[in-house]
Amino acid sequence: MSVAVRHIARTGAHDIEKLALAGAATVHEAQGRSGLMQPYMRPVYEGAAIAGNAVTVLAHPGDNWMLHVAIELCQPGDVMVVACSAGNHDGMFGELLATSMRARGITGLVIDAGCRDVRALKAMQFPVWAKAISAKGTVKATPGSVNIPVVCAGVLVNPGDVIVADDDGIAVVPLRTVPTVVAACHARLELEEVNRKRLAGGELGLDIYGMRDKLRQAGLVYVESAQDLE
Repeated sequence: MSVAVRHIARTGAHDIEKLALAGAATVHEAQGRSGLMQPYMRPVYEGAAIAGNAVTVLAHPGDNWMLHVAIELCQPGDVMVVACSAGNHDGMFGELLATSMRARGITGLVIDAGCRDVRALKAMQFPVWAKAISAKGTVKATPGSVNIPVVCAGVLVNPGDVIVADDDGIAVVPLRTVPTVVAACHARLELEEVNRKRLAGGELGLDIYGMRDKLRQAGLVYVESAQDLE
């Protein structure tokens, strides 16, 4: 059965802003090194960075019909997340869909398939993370679903989950854990700032992170020269 769910839960803009500031790598670490999409998902231009609640789409290979349906159901600030029912590289998204999404206030797109019109998307500064770049067009023949749980690039995404995407990758924060992850990101960023200053002052990570004893226990032995190994 194909369904399109109109109403989903979302988190507040304040928490989304904090997760955006943290970035994908910090979010991934802060939630126990989980929720990171496969690294084949890359932005179509450098410097793209977004965060927002996910509106999920399950589409069929080479068919972008449901992206049009999803645009109507998105709210300003949302991120559209598109999974396919089978592997696909076709260019399912391009300039015209981006124009429609921009007009509706949609923040960006994550699609586990192909994208095209890259030059235009870059000129528009419309952020897209895709599996591939492909000029191959698509059809509108088979309905899928909108706002159901999907698996995109190896990660389960539920409607309303927060997507944090940048040059480092795409992290998915389950909606129910957003407050906890926001707090963990804040603590991690504060600690990183302290350590950044210590590293800039010449201290070694070996000492800051207490590595020496652990390395010794793991069997690392220092010698003065290669001759000592003879």
